[in-house]
Parts: sequence; C-alpha cells; structure tokens
Amino acid sequence: MSDSLDLGAPPAPPAGAQPYRVLARKYRPQSFDALIGQDAMVQTLANAIKRDRIAHAFLLTGVRGVGKTSTARLIAKALNCIGPDGQGGATIAPCGVCEPCRAIAEGRHIDVIEMDAASHTGIDDIREIIEASRYAAVSARYKIYIIDEVHMLSKAAFNGLLKTLEEPPAHVKFLFATTEVNKVPVTVLSRCQRFDLRRIPAELLAKHFAHVVAAEGAEAEPEALALIARAAEGSARDGLSILDQAIAHADMAGGGVRADAVRDMLGLSDRNAVRDLLALILAGDAPGALAAIRRQYDLGVDPLGVIRALMEAVHGITQVKVGAPDDPAQPVEERAAYRDWAGTLSFPALHRLWQLFLKGHEEVARAALPIETAEMAILRAIHASTLPDPADLARRLAQGGPLPAVTAAAPPPAAPAPATPPAPADRVPGEFAGVLALLDEIGKLDLLVRLKRGASLVSYKPGEIVLSGNRPLSTDTLGDLAAVLREATGKPWQISMADLPGAPTVFEAEQDVVQARHDAARAHPVVDAAFQAFPDAELIEPKPAKRSIT
Repeated sequence: MSDSLDLGAPPAPPAGAQPYRVLARKYRPQSFDALIGQDAMVQTLANAIKRDRIAHAFLLTGVRGVGKTSTARLIAKALNCIGPDGQGGATIAPCGVCEPCRAIAEGRHIDVIEMDAASHTGIDDIREIIEASRYAAVSARYKIYIIDEVHMLSKAAFNGLLKTLEEPPAHVKFLFATTEVNKVPVTVLSRCQRFDLRRIPAELLAKHFAHVVAAEGAEAEPEALALIARAAEGSARDGLSILDQAIAHADMAGGGVRADAVRDMLGLSDRNAVRDLLALILAGDAPGALAAIRRQYDLGVDPLGVIRALMEAVHGITQVKVGAPDDPAQPVEERAAYRDWAGTLSFPALHRLWQLFLKGHEEVARAALPIETAEMAILRAIHASTLPDPADLARRLAQGGPLPAVTAAAPPPAAPAPATPPAPADRVPGEFAGVLALLDEIGKLDLLVRLKRGASLVSYKPGEIVLSGNRPLSTDTLGDLAAVLREATGKPWQISMADLPGAPTVFEAEQDVVQARHDAARAHPVVDAAFQAFPDAELIEPKPAKRSIT
C-alpha cells in the first residue's frame, strides 16, 4: 500500500557477533576424555584401535542424552585423524586440529555421512547407502555412515542393509545409534559390535555442570546443581538444557543459580517439606499430613512429584539401613534424618511403605483427581503403619504363642455420652450360642445371618470372642458385632481372629443335621422303594412353623 509505513531495512547484527548456542551444543564432548561416565566403552575402543581390531559396524544404545551421537562422531574422528603433521594414524586421542577432525566436528566432512533414520526409513534410502558404499572415500581413511535412531528403519530397509552390513568394503564403517535397541532386528545386532552407554551418575553430572557454570562466568549453589543432576536422570543433554534455563532465570532475577529457584522452576517438592510430610505419616498424624500435602499443592507442586519424593525418601532410608555408601550430592541434614529413621524403622516397615507409595504413584499417575488420590494414598500409608508387623506374626505363629490378630472394637462415641447402666448378669451370654440368640432377640438379623454362615469359633468367654482366620469375616462384621454386644450387654467386647482351626459354622452344623436326617430317611425300606420307582425324586425339608433366618 502506498501509505504504508516504511520501517526500513532491519538492523544489522554487531560486527563479529555470534549466534547464541545452547549449552547442550556448546559443550558437546570433542574428545573421549570429555565423554563422562563411559569409561568402559572408551577403554574397549582404545584397545581395539591400538591392536588394529576395529569392527566394521558399531551399535551405540542408551537413554536419551548420554552421548550416543557424540560418541559416533568421536569414533569417526578417531578413525580418520591424521595428526597435526598429517602423518598420524587412527588414535583414541584425535588431535582436533587436522582437517578431518575439524571437518567432522563441524559436520561438513564429505566422507562422514549422518542420516536420521526417523526421516529416512525406507528401502530407497538404504539403497543409496549401499550404492555409495562401493566407492572409496574421497579424502578420509574410512567412509563412515552414522545412522541415528536406527530402530526407525522399516523391515525392508533392514533386510536390504544386511548383506552390506555383514561384508562391507574395507573402507566403510557403520555407526548406529538407538534409544530402543529392542526394536532392532537380531540379524542386525549380530553383525554389530554393541556398546551400551550407561546413565551418567548424578555426582558426575553435578561436577560437569559446575565446570560449565564456571566456564560461562556464572555462579550456582552446589545443592542447585545436585537438583538439576537428579532431574536429568542420567542424561547430560537434559541436564544442560535445565542448567541453561536456570542460568537465564538467575540472570533475570539477579544473583546465581539458587536451589529454591531450581525447585520452583522444575516444580519440585522441597526436600525439607517431604521429610516433614514423611514424619507426619510415620507419626500417624492424618490431619497434619493432609494439610502438608495441600500446602505443597497450593505452591504448584505436582502431587505425583510428592509421592515420588516420598518413594525416594523411603529408598534413601533403606539404603542407609543396609549400609550403602553416602550419596555425595545429598544434603547433610537429609543424611542425618535418614540415619535416625533407619535406626527406628524395621525392614518390613520400610518395604511396606515402599509398596504403599508405589501403588499410590501408579494411582495418582492415571487419576482424574490427582491431589485427592494422593491424599487417599497418604491416608492408606498412615493406616498401614498401625498394622501388626508380619514378621512378628510369623514368629509368634512358629513359637505357638497367641497371635496379635486384627481387633475390631466399637469406635468411641463422637461426643461424651452418659455411662451405660450395667446390664443384668443373665444378659451377658455364657456361650457363643447365647450370642446368636441375643442377636435374634434384638432383631439384628443381617448380622446374625453373617455369623451363622461365616463364624468359625475358636474360643469364647464373656467379653472376648476368638474366631478362626480360616473362615475370614470382614472387618465390618467384627466391628458391628463388637458395637452391638457393647450396647446390649453394657460391657466392652473384644472380637478377634486367629490363624487356628475352629468349629464348624452354625450353618454347616445345621446342614450336617439335615444331611443325617436325609440319610436316615433314605435308609427306610419304604423311602428306598419310592426312590427306586422314581429316581429323580428329592427329599424336601418341611417348612418350619416359624420364620427361618438361615
């Protein structure tokens, strides 16, 4: 348009200005010495080069960001380095100054071809590689093909590559990288020398990040670097990306990279808050624990992260209890708290907490209401902390002693109530049959049916009933019985279950009586003759004169 505003040409960048490079690219290792956490692989490659036993194909596998592609480029440099004087041979310590080293580092060497299998998946792409591999390298010692994410190749592409991969020309080397080695056909794996790159330990990542921070002229708290290293989960690239963000955040806020800022940036739960929450759980303080996790949620912490942090705490306590070495990246106060808990918590208790939090983590991860699900998981852990120790139960059973079985007593009233007047002595049943008769008398028919069908008596005395665990009843049934008997008799009752054989249930006893009566009837000559004449006949009990509750 003629009347549009002419803004002119965009301003030119300052002379000599370089575009910003993210830390993950800027500090990509340029030598095997700078490749952290992969010492075993470097030693194997060094020995192979020294002995001239270099494989024709390498497969590099590992999680994201551990250095697979960087290692492939380093191998390409090591095989093609000619030294500063141009007379050198293959070496585990490439010079980095010769033309092949510089060209490979800059990604412009004509004989080092990198291909992303995610965007070149078909047989046509592999056919181009097969055709080109017949020709010698233009300027390098070896023609090297680096195929990233090789598991993305199609089945036809893999099959087309097999023959060349098994018997390649002497001047060709293949370097494959993948995060999902299980998707690579076995026929390909068997033709490659495989290196599994390890996750980089958190302490090594933290040291590496400290060097990067110093090189960038920034400052960072050791705890902040430890948090970033843990969040990276063994990936140098992920950690450097987080560090890049943290440095930018610190520059905006003023000052260095602080631990509290990293927690806020990553949405991590404060470790002090996690320890406080775990202490409330172990103390059985349900209201306090719920309030603590709600405070974390209000601060923006993901409920799944809280449960995961609790799992890490339980794992850390268990590690201390078994005598594992201290984690150098662990704060001193956290180490002291773990030692205290390790001295008071048994292994069964720790294992039980781990299982409870693990189940809670699975539930929160797929829940429609994450915070509510996390609260229920914490309440479940609090409730489980009051249960008897399974090891103690097994020990008592082996020794033949009484078992501290699950006890169901009537809950105390919510508000003070006047004392129940003492019941007459004949109101307290002297035997278990009297309990059933009392339930029938006061109209608790549903509870009576449950007991007659499921209660296998071990022992009885007024105020205490022990039932067999071989015929388990629900906790609700035990609690209902304790509450009803307390109200009816005016005294507390203890209803428990023991892992011992008990008497037949009332229903089973009644069935035995009916069966005995049927057997006696069938033995009568007249009845037997009737069954001979009518084989499909059945004996039917006469209807009772009054209602039956069985």
